[in-house]
This record gives sequence, structure tokens and C-alpha cells, in this order.
Amino acid sequence: MAEIDGTGISDLFIIGGGINGCGIARDAAGRGLSVTLAEMGDLASATSSASTKLFHGGLRYLEYFELRLVHEALKEREVLLRAMPHISWPMRFVLPYHEDMRFESTTPTSRLLGLTMPWLRGQRPAWLIRLGLFLYDTLGGRKILPGTQTLSLAGTPEGAPLQERFERAYEYSDCWVQDSRLVALNARDAAARGAAILTRTKVVRAAREGALWRIETEDMETGGTATHSARLLVNAGGPWVGEILHDRIDLPSREGVRLVRGSHIVTRRLYDHDKCYFFQGTDGRIIFAIPYEGDFTLIGTTEADHPAPSQPPVCTPEEQRYLLDFANRYFRTPVTEADIVWTYSGVRPLHDEGAASNTAATRDYTLKFAAGDGAPLLNVFGGKITTYRRLAEAALEKIGTHLTVTRGPWTAGAPLAGGDFPVDGAAALVTDLRGRFPFLTEAWAWRLVRSYGTEAVLILGTAATAGELGEAFGATLTEAEVRWLMRHEFARRAEDVVWRRTKLGLRLDPAQVAALDRWMTAERRAEEAAE
Repeated sequence: MAEIDGTGISDLFIIGGGINGCGIARDAAGRGLSVTLAEMGDLASATSSASTKLFHGGLRYLEYFELRLVHEALKEREVLLRAMPHISWPMRFVLPYHEDMRFESTTPTSRLLGLTMPWLRGQRPAWLIRLGLFLYDTLGGRKILPGTQTLSLAGTPEGAPLQERFERAYEYSDCWVQDSRLVALNARDAAARGAAILTRTKVVRAAREGALWRIETEDMETGGTATHSARLLVNAGGPWVGEILHDRIDLPSREGVRLVRGSHIVTRRLYDHDKCYFFQGTDGRIIFAIPYEGDFTLIGTTEADHPAPSQPPVCTPEEQRYLLDFANRYFRTPVTEADIVWTYSGVRPLHDEGAASNTAATRDYTLKFAAGDGAPLLNVFGGKITTYRRLAEAALEKIGTHLTVTRGPWTAGAPLAGGDFPVDGAAALVTDLRGRFPFLTEAWAWRLVRSYGTEAVLILGTAATAGELGEAFGATLTEAEVRWLMRHEFARRAEDVVWRRTKLGLRLDPAQVAALDRWMTAERRAEEAAE
């Protein structure tokens, strides 16, 4: 742990409280660097809470020969599973096959097959899918996750929701993750190691002053301003990385950003088993249909150009229709607009390298270091949630060329808070929790374990009844849990709690959310008055 020195100078000042910024903050603080992180909203309030929520290697990236990215992501799946078995767990993916499947025409694989096997006419043959899945099974060196198998769909739970024309499928492994909780837990660990985490704090300007950066910030709630000094500046602004670089940092740059919007719909639960579907379209695109929060199904994602980070991303009616039409090519019972209970959309900030399409643009991360004669600047572009930890390690390698780092890579074996139990140990935790707190229902206990792991008992404390957990806000959310989130996970508003620290916004009505917000506001004011 390193504190900011007596002069008030941080080693690192990080702009952005998404997964990249918080991952770098955690890694750096654990290596003895002093860190300040500023996020203009809540943690994970943009792209990092709007993902498809998968730790996956990216099966379709094999078609673009992104072997390094896929290899790294596949290896990371099991590293991350061991570090956070409460918020991430294995999932089996069912890929139905039919002869109409096609490549997107611009992929390297499609072009290669067009030259060597023109009679395929863009078809995605079964043998090629099986070859891709073989590579997917072997590139990452699996130890926990089971490999691919072929399924006959007739008369099976996996085939029951699908149209009869689908007779076989391939089943392979990837993993689910609660994306915004991942960000909050990284920030919490960084803070525990000495980092200053400043939420709702906007960087309005950063300029070099010799060997230091002078950073001016504004409190988004009070309007108050502050000035910070740091030896190195990290721009991990997500969708705003380009705007920050060109408009707020006093340093010329030619780096470009490609903003790609990914939208999702959440529907009523569409099938009874706990596996995900991987659907391939006749246009080469893919979508997932994923069991979500017990009673729902998550379907996504789209890929569309997004004009500017200042324009909030929304799942447009056209994108909703696209996802419904796509899913209805597979599901036996049509899914309609009436089945949609929620939509969300996020913007991926990809490094602009002139790719022909959004689908072809690399999801790999790009780190651009600018040093010259003054204080160094590290700009972070792109990345996948699966490789956030490796991105942080790569960032520290570059940072270590300019700052003294006293420790090497350490995060691979370090669990996040609440994750100190075996990968297959969640059920045992639920049983133990219900034994200690008999008032918990099965669903309530599972929700707590899947959010807080071994720390669920700390939230419940000595409560002998549900009433002893304080005010009940609905959907098993209690005062005890909200206090924990405010004290330990930087939550300040109801939206932080119901849409990012949890997904209970799917179960609470607007009046309940408003009541929660009033309660949290009163609690904050009482704490501020007591200080």
C-alpha cells in the first residue's frame, strides 16, 4: 500500500471508473504506487455495466485470425473464475447448426475459403465450426471447464425451445460474469490498498507542468473544484477516451476512436434450462440468448456506429426489432415486443485502425504511451471485459518504464472480496447461509451469495429475523445491504444500487426506487452532518 506523499502528488492519476480504470488502479496500488482515480459518474455507469456479461474467449474472433486475443481471453477465463466464483461461474453454450449459416463476407476466413473452396459460396460448413471449437477447447489450456460435445436436439431440453428444423447442435463452455459488480470490487480492492476513488468527479482539464500533471476536477454533485498533481496520467475514459484526449488534455494527438453501440433486450424467461444459446445469422452476425437473473432471458448484441459519447446510448426500436427477428429464426414460440421487460445499450470505444466494418474492428486493447520531455500519458483504447486483468498488467509494464514499481504481477492469484471459496462452492455457501439465517428464502440466499460470496454473512450480521435487517425496500433488498453498498462499494444513489450493484431494478417499481433514493439521500446528509 502506498499513500499519496506529503506534497499531495500521486504516482498515477486515472481518468475513468470503468473496468479498465479500476483494474489498473487495483494492480498499481497493489504494486506500491499511490493512485487517484476520478470517475464523472458512478463506477461502471457506462460501457462496463452494459456488456453481454460474459467471460469468453470470443469464438467468432477466430474467423478474423485474432489468435492472440482469443488465446489470452481463453486463458483468463479460468484465472478469473478462481478469483471471483461468487460473481462469475461456468456456463454451457448451445450452438444450433443448419446449412443456411453464412460468413460475413469481409472476414479473413470467408475470403480465404472463397479463394480455395469457391463452391461453398459463403456457407459456414459444419466441419469448419467443429474445427473452430476444437481450437477454442485447446488454445486456452482448460483445467476447469468441460470441452465441446455434439448434441442431438430431438426430445432434449436444449431442443425443446427451438424450431424443429434444428436437429443437432454443438455445446461448448464459456463463463458468465456480473460486470458492474466486477468493477466495484476492483475499485474496493484498490481503495483497500491505498487508492483514492473519487466518484461523480469530472476531470475538466489536465496539463503538463514539467515532470508532473496538473489535473483540475469538478464535483458533479456540489460543483466544487479541486486540483491534483500526479507523475503519470492514465486516460481510461471508455467512450470518452477520445474526447478527453483531444479536448481536456493539453497535449496534441492523432489517435482516433471508433464508437460502436451494442444493444440488448431482456425478455420474460423463454426456456427452462440454464444454458445459453449462440445463434448464427444468415448475414454472418451472431447473438446470444442467455438465462438472466432467474426469471428473464438476455438477448444481444447489435453493432452500430454511435455518433458521440455525449449522446446517451439507447436500444432503438430498430435494434429491438433486429434482435427479435434474429431470435425468432430459432425459437419455436415467437418472441414479441410485449415480451421485452427492459433494454440497455453500451458503447465500445475501439481503437480506429480503419476496419471495413464494426464487426471486423478489433476488440483487442491498445495502449498508447506518450512521454516525450514531460510527464507521461497512457491512453487506453478498446479491450474486452475478459482481458481486463491482462490489460492492467500490460499497462503496468509500460508504467514501470517511467515509475519505480516495487512488485511484479500479483493479481492472478488474488481473489476479489468475497471470492475466497472454491469455484464449485456456491451451493455449499447457500446451504451454510440458510443454516445460519433460517429466515432467508432459497432465492434470497442465492442472490446474496452470487453478489457477495463469503461476505454475505457480514451483511446479515447477527440478524435473527428479516425485520432486524432494517427497512425493506422490496425484492429482498434491505437497509443492511444498502448500508453495506454505501460504505464499502461507493454507492450513492438508488440507481447505483438497483442497476449496477444489483439488478433489482427488474423487480422494483418506480415508487420503490424513489423511496430508496430518498432514504439514501437522507443517510448521506446525516453522515455528512456528523463529520
